[in-house]
Amino acid sequence: MLERLSWKRIVAELLLFCLPAVILSFFIGHLTLLLLISVFCALLWHFYNLLKLSHWLWLDRSIMPPDGRGSWEPLFYGLYQMQQRNRQRRRELASLIKRFRSGAESLPDAVVLSTESGNIFWCNRLAQQMLGFRWPEDHGQQVLNLIRYPQFAAFFNKKIFNEPLTLQFNNGSYIEFRVIPYDEGLMLISARDVSQVRQLEEVRRKFFTNVSHELKTPLTVLQGYLEMLGDEETKPDIQKKALLSMQSQTERMSKLVNQLLILSRIEAAPRYLLNETVNVPAQMDILSREASILSEGKQQIHFDIDPNLQVLGNQEQLYSAMSNLVYNAINHTAEGATINVVWKRTPKGALFSVSDNGQGIDREHIAHLTERFYRVDASRSSKTGGSGLGLAIVKHALNHHDTQLNITSQPGKGSEFSFVLPEGLVIGK
Repeated sequence: MLERLSWKRIVAELLLFCLPAVILSFFIGHLTLLLLISVFCALLWHFYNLLKLSHWLWLDRSIMPPDGRGSWEPLFYGLYQMQQRNRQRRRELASLIKRFRSGAESLPDAVVLSTESGNIFWCNRLAQQMLGFRWPEDHGQQVLNLIRYPQFAAFFNKKIFNEPLTLQFNNGSYIEFRVIPYDEGLMLISARDVSQVRQLEEVRRKFFTNVSHELKTPLTVLQGYLEMLGDEETKPDIQKKALLSMQSQTERMSKLVNQLLILSRIEAAPRYLLNETVNVPAQMDILSREASILSEGKQQIHFDIDPNLQVLGNQEQLYSAMSNLVYNAINHTAEGATINVVWKRTPKGALFSVSDNGQGIDREHIAHLTERFYRVDASRSSKTGGSGLGLAIVKHALNHHDTQLNITSQPGKGSEFSFVLPEGLVIGK
């Protein structure tokens, strides 16, 4: 271990330079001149080592310091140790920054680091995608120049960040911003896309509004008839009519509740349990009898069924999907129309379709048909007892079987509702 530099060592080194001059003066005299020459030599030696130090610090790229003698040896070694410590700290700092950036890139939120005044000095990749930032081009840019919304500017300048800010962007998405001061003069801005949460909240609100409306109407009818039946002077024929109407409204509410339970059960069912063998031809036999009873001979219903075509899936969900399509065709097709139900093998899988030659559906309605409680004609649906949930049940049941409902329709020519179960679910390939 090298001895550290001290004043005693410097004095001893100076005396060592002067010692030859003192010894030589005993023989030739001129002590003062010889001491001046010794001090001058010492200065030249120190100047030479100073040049070596400067060359090593600024020009030499080697890690090891130059060789030193005397008082310069601990100085060179001390500088070398300091450099090593600085390199180690820089490596640790670089590793820390790398881990921080890796963690920030893994977050499900956009992250922007800025000064208190809003000058950006880093952002993650999601911030570039979600907020349209460019990196490193936007380094040093004002965040208010990049997020140009008055609500965000007011939120950022207020400097009170107890609550988040939810902002609707021009593209229709909803972004939730949070600002967190994390060091003196520094801010962490996080942004999260909450569009899906907003949509789910809107769907939930509409769902409860529609359910309340659907139940309110028959309950109002029941309440009115019950008040009327409480009057002893009500005539028997009026009482009979009231009882029939109350029974109809009760059945309507019962159907609505049952369909809500079916829809809830299908939505909660796991997608991967498609291990049942579903005997679709046997289900079609049952469905054809039910369709005949429901139609009461008003429509001509033809079933074209492949008797050997069975599939893997969830029997309850598939029957709900198929029966709802058939019942909808009967309920919403005029008297005298023809309804064709097909179950057959195709190159892409097992095809189920229900087509009719009825009045058809306008194009603007088709995209909304699978929404809960959506009706093309609300007055006609209320007469037929439709709840607006049938196609929503079909949609979710088919999603669990890796397929979707296809709807084609032309006003005045009829409609076709169909889906194809994937080849992987067909039995007996």
